[in-house]
Formats: sequence, structure tokens, C-alpha cells
Amino acid sequence: MSAEATNPVSAAEAAVTDTGVRRRGRARLELRRIGRAALLGATAGPAPRDRLPDAISHVAEAHRAHHPEADLSVLRRAYVLAESSHRGQFRKSGEPYITHPLAVTLILAELGAETVTLTASLLHDTVEDTEVTLDQVRREFGDEVAYLVDGVTKVEKIDYGAAAEPETFRKMLVATGDDVRVMSIKLADRLHNMRTLGVMRPEKQARIAKVTRDVLIPLAERLGVQALKTELEDLVFAILHPEEYETTRALIAEATGAGSPDALATVAEHVGTVLREADIAAEVLVRPRHFVSVHRVRLKRGELRGCDFGRLLVLVAEDADCYAVLGELHTCFTPLISEFKDFIAAPKFNLYQSLHTAIAAPDGAVAEVLIRTHRMHKVAEAGVVALGSPHGTAPDQTEPVEGPEAAEDGERTDPTRPGWLARLLDWQESAPDPDTFWSSLRADLAEDHEITVFRADAGTLGLPAGSTCVDAAYAQHGDAAHTCLGARVNGRLAPLSTVLADGDTVQLLLAQDSHSGPSPQWLDHARTPAARIAITAWLQAHPEAAAQPAAAPRPPLSVAADRSSGAELHADLDGAPPAPVRPAGCCTPVPPDTITGFRVRGGSVTAHRTGCPAVDVMRRLGRAAVPVRWGDAAQCRVTLVAESFGRPGLLADLTEAIATAGAEVVSATVEPPNEQRVRHTYTLQLTDAAELPNLMRAMRDVPGVYDVGRTHRL
Repeated sequence: MSAEATNPVSAAEAAVTDTGVRRRGRARLELRRIGRAALLGATAGPAPRDRLPDAISHVAEAHRAHHPEADLSVLRRAYVLAESSHRGQFRKSGEPYITHPLAVTLILAELGAETVTLTASLLHDTVEDTEVTLDQVRREFGDEVAYLVDGVTKVEKIDYGAAAEPETFRKMLVATGDDVRVMSIKLADRLHNMRTLGVMRPEKQARIAKVTRDVLIPLAERLGVQALKTELEDLVFAILHPEEYETTRALIAEATGAGSPDALATVAEHVGTVLREADIAAEVLVRPRHFVSVHRVRLKRGELRGCDFGRLLVLVAEDADCYAVLGELHTCFTPLISEFKDFIAAPKFNLYQSLHTAIAAPDGAVAEVLIRTHRMHKVAEAGVVALGSPHGTAPDQTEPVEGPEAAEDGERTDPTRPGWLARLLDWQESAPDPDTFWSSLRADLAEDHEITVFRADAGTLGLPAGSTCVDAAYAQHGDAAHTCLGARVNGRLAPLSTVLADGDTVQLLLAQDSHSGPSPQWLDHARTPAARIAITAWLQAHPEAAAQPAAAPRPPLSVAADRSSGAELHADLDGAPPAPVRPAGCCTPVPPDTITGFRVRGGSVTAHRTGCPAVDVMRRLGRAAVPVRWGDAAQCRVTLVAESFGRPGLLADLTEAIATAGAEVVSATVEPPNEQRVRHTYTLQLTDAAELPNLMRAMRDVPGVYDVGRTHRL
């Protein structure tokens, strides 16, 4: 029996009930329309088999509003079993316990849940709290109902007190599996218990409210169940912040009381007139803000005006009508472009779709406007609850859904099997302990903004705002991302620490060496729990890698050799004594480069490539150019710079590639790594200058090397 079941007429509930100063024409789903008397009808005995019990008539009415053809006989049988099995059990308030599953089922029915979910909701406490067995539920109602009841039962059994909350919600996700209807029932169960916290001790009320705030409200957001989320937010607000709640409640009561000017209603009438004149069929409604929303607006804008207590909602038939409405509003009113958001072209991760804009009211106040179709509004309010069963026919579908449908980007296209839930289930298995899982879960759920980045293979990745290339690598490749060397962001090479923006294109570069792994510095750039847990696990399994010091300033590693050999160079000095000619180190010319010479200290001549920046500097300084030419010898000396991503064994592989190409290393310099990028500078002696292109190609083929070029510096 739920430990949270208490008096259904709590102070928090009464406070929220008093906010019923909702405006005419509201479009928000109100989950608390059914009074206490309807639920107390459950005290009557079971109804005859030929008619629906009076106690669930309100559930049936709400269910038929969404599913006119629904078979109510299974609900009758489920209610009879639940009522008889719970008979004699009472809540802490003294009410019959059957009022709790009835209230939970009514919440789901108002949201538009299908019959199987409502059946499981009526029975969700029977296996845990009565003598009814799971096999009995399976025999009478089928495997699907039994699966849901079993999942909710596993969740309900997880209750070890405040110290066990991390493990509680870890097990909740595991019990949910890939069917979010289990979580939907749990959320409705928590909502009813939050409504009825009146006789709990204040400290226990606060504990339950904090867990609801930290985990269940974000889960409701992820599931898109806004109607349920907003009421949970207000109930938590009333418990955890009673003073701010009372202030907000007084402001709403004053603004919406009798005799108060209705600024939004005036704007709504003006908008309706504009749309009618444009021949756009639309329903314009005033959508009051809930308590937490008003509180946030007050913190953002300071003094509240009439239009700040709600938003306009424009409902149309087709997607194209949404943009037609937007065009008329931006034409006939002064829009605030900074407030425009298009969630139709780019839906949120919870499938929310709508156009958001804001227009200036006649008195200068800002009126926010939501524009969506009726279908979008249903999904926005009820989320996955309104989208049907992941195992059967969903609304607006004619064929059953057979298993999860995988999108090209790996994100499940079936909204009742969301990909983010699959990811949570994956990384919770890798979490080393419940506390790590708990902190990671809270961090992940706290992200209320998500970006979409495009992969090089035309897929997409959904990531929290602020994610880096490290997060993208683990989101796309899982543990294979341990070998990631770097990335190209929008076609340009970028370090793994690069923060990604919405719409970026990311190509992850992986090493062929499966033994390479992440460095401890990656944890500084990882934002997602999946990346952090995977990196931490690898470092714990490879302590020698974790013990390596960070890339600290250190003298470059240099290897020097004989510098005397090189291609033959000659200078025409117009009768002057001959002088030694050597290639300039800044551009390292080799045959058959076009070259220009200049005298330097000591009487020698340096030869530069014609395009070298040093040539322009010399001429600006008034130095006279000296004609130089190549001799007959084919050998040459050249300095190459290899840009690469750091990895173990890179220096050895590059040296081997150089030796295989037949070049001799005169000197080599390796600079300290910087953001996983390493610069190698080699001065090489070639027996034939014609082999230089092949040598550079061989160096570029070394895994981790992304560019090889000749030096070109002052």
C-alpha cells in the first residue's frame, strides 16, 4: 500500500483548487474536475454484471470522450476485481483505499490513455497490497495488462526511505523497461499522492516534494505530459516555497478577480477579428499560466502586467495554417522577433510542436502567442499518454505498431518508446554505484534544452545544450568513442573540447588502434552522463592512463643529426667572389621550386621560395635579390610539419612511415599536446626531390595525422 496515501483534502490541494480563477475559454487540461463525491461512490458494493459501476462512471465518461469506440466491459471487470480485493483497506485519512486507484485512473483517462493503460491503472496496487496474483491478472486481462501491473508493482515495492532514493529511481527505470506506460501510471500515482500530503509530517512532505521536483517532474517533461507536469510543479511549489507561493497566489487572485480588466481577452478578440478577416479558420483562446509559470515571469520581468498572467493559444486544422496565422500576426501587430521559436519545423525531444511568438498589445504590454494544430495541442498536453500503445494501434494509425521503429539516426521514431529512455537504461547499467547514477540522472533530467547536430552520415544526434564533441562521440559510437582522435565541425578540424551549437555538422575521427583510449582531460569536456560514465569506467580499468600527467609545459623533444647535406644551389654574383648558398629554413625550398636569394650576415646567400613571406620582408628592408638556381643534384633537404591528434605510438608510426619512404631524418621536434592536438616538425633529407609528394602522402596516411605541409614561417 502506498506510503504516500493520505488525506485527499490537503492544504496544498486547497491552495491549488482556489486558483480556479481560470478564464473562460481555457484550453489547458484540468485533471481535477471530478469532485470527491464521485470517488467516494466507490464505497458502494460491486454493480451488477450488466451495467457499469457508478463509481467509475466518470472514468468511463472521460475515456469515451477520447475513445468513443472503447470497450468498457474490461474496465468494469477490472474495477470489480480491484474493489473487492481492496475492500476493508483504508487510506490514512480513513477513506476506502479504492479511491486511490480510481483517482489515478481518472487522471489517465482525462489525458486520453487507452483502455489497456486504464485497466492496469485500476489494478496497479492489487498484486502488491492484496491476495490477487500476477497470474490471475494475466488470465483475466491478458499479457499486456499483466506486464504493466508487474512493472508498476516493481516500482511500488522500491521504497527504502530517504537514503535509498538513488537506488529507488534506478530500479524504477529498470522496471519501466521500454514501455513508458509503466512510468505514466507511476506519474499519475505520484500526482494523486502529492494532492493528498496533508497528514504527512512536514519533513516527509518536503522529502517527497524534493524527489518529485528533481526526478518525476523532469520525467513528465521528457514524456511531454504538460498537464500532469504543471500541476505537479504547483503542488511542489506550495510545499517547498510556501511564501513565494502565497505571493504568487495573491497576485493571480488580484489580476483575475471580479472587476479586474482582462487585457488578454481584449487582445484575443482583436486577434480573432484579424484572422476572420484573413479567412483563416482558427480558435483563439486565453491560456492562463499556472503558478510556477507566473512566478518565473515575475522573476524575469519584475512588475507583472495584465498580459503576463496568461498566453494566447491559437488552434487551427493544418500545419500550413499555423504559418498563415503567424504571417497575419506579424503583419497586423508589432512582433518581438527575439521571442519567435519554430518547434514545428524542429520539434522538441518530447515531440512538442508549436509556433511561439509575441506581439505588442495596444497598451504596450507583450502578449505571448502559441500557434498549433488541434493534434499538436493534444500531444503537447498529454504527451505519450495520448499517443497510444507501443505494442498496438496508436491513434491516427490504421496498422499496429510492431516493435520499436528505429530511425536512421538511432533515435526511436515511435514516441511511446523514446530513445532518451533507452539511453538512460544503457548508461545506468554502467554507473558504478547508485549515487553516481543518481547525480547523473538529476543532471541529465535538469537539461530542459536540447540541440540537434547532424552527423556526417546524414543522421542526427540529440544532445543537451552545451555538449561538446566528446559528448557527440559517445552518443554516436558508445564505447568505440574511446578511440576518438578529433572531429570536424562544419567541415573544419576542431578539438574535442569544442562546444556544439544547434544545427552543427559533426564528423568524428576514430583511430584504427583499438587499444587507445580517452585521457583524463576528456572529463573536463564531457557534459552528458553517458560520456562521463564511459570515460570514468575506462580510466578506472586503465589506471596507468589515468596516472599520466596532464599536458604540462615541457621542452620539445628534439633529435638532431648531420645538417651538411642538401640540394646543390648556385648564386650568380656578377663577378663577386663565390659565396655559399643554402635553403632558407622558413620555407625549405626543394627542386624544382622557383627560388629567390638574399645575402645574409657572413656573406652567404639564403634561397627562399618565391611565395615565401620573407621575400616581401627583405624587399621592404631594401635588400637586393640575388639570382640563384638549382644544381644538377637530385637530393634535397626539406622541413615538414605534421598536424595530428595525440595518441600512443604516433611518433613511432610517423618515423616508420618516413623511413619506409626512403627519407633520412635530419632533425625532429615534437611540441607538447594542446587540446589533444600535436605538432611534429621534421627536417628530412631526400635522395630525390621528386619523391617529396609520395613522402607527404605516406605521412598523411598515418592514423591520427590530418595534415602534412612544408614550413612557411618567418
